[in-house]
Amino acid sequence: MLTITELFLYPLKSAAALPLTQAQVEPLGVEHDRRWMVAEPDGTFITGRRDPALLRIQAVPSTTGLRLSAPGLPSLEVPVPPRDAPRLEISIWDDTCSAARAGEAADAWLSAFLGRPVCLVYVDERMERPVDPQYSAPGDKVGFADGFPLLLLSRASLAALNQRLARPVSLLHFRPNLVVEGCEPFAEDTWKRLLIGSVELEVVSPCARCVLTTFDPLTQERDPEGEPLRTLTAFRRQQNKVMFGQNVVVRRPGKLQVGDAVEVLE
Repeated sequence: MLTITELFLYPLKSAAALPLTQAQVEPLGVEHDRRWMVAEPDGTFITGRRDPALLRIQAVPSTTGLRLSAPGLPSLEVPVPPRDAPRLEISIWDDTCSAARAGEAADAWLSAFLGRPVCLVYVDERMERPVDPQYSAPGDKVGFADGFPLLLLSRASLAALNQRLARPVSLLHFRPNLVVEGCEPFAEDTWKRLLIGSVELEVVSPCARCVLTTFDPLTQERDPEGEPLRTLTAFRRQQNKVMFGQNVVVRRPGKLQVGDAVEVLE
């Protein structure tokens, strides 16, 4: 039986993962997932690819905002910005959109941690960022995730990769939202539509992997051999990109929990 074995949430883009036992899935993905992001003062987005120290930040969401914690700093409660909050034009990959600024206290906290001026922005109801129309339907949107609301990975695919590695890596090297078990390695490459309880998902494209996979999510140290990306390049290269896991959009929102059965509709 194909089942969900792990659910993960990343409230702040590139910050530490939060494991969940259940999750509300919205059109933008898991509730609270990547709704906050660190940016340069000019609006250029920042990720762990450039600043692996972001992986050390714990960001815990609530109905009223976000609690930030990191080594060497007191925790900070950041309220959800009000509707009339100042805005910042954000550049994230090929997209440009207007996001709400979280305020001076959050900016100062993150700037102190990273050692240079940065700011914190939030996905509010006024922000519009469409999913790439090549892989989506009209009206599909995404928050601060790289390109799609959800990322899915099977445990069998991770096991197949680890058989090729001298030092096995964890799921968190790949930052999935949904992890499934009960299929052959890379079976997710063939899936198009999934039903999990009342939640319907569309698998739209393989996920192109980047250098962030070479950073240990616990120590933030980069693998000196460039693993696992180096090994993935040898057998998962497609169209000059290295693919591992699948990008997913939400067709029918609802609630998921660990142990739910996954039905492949197509």
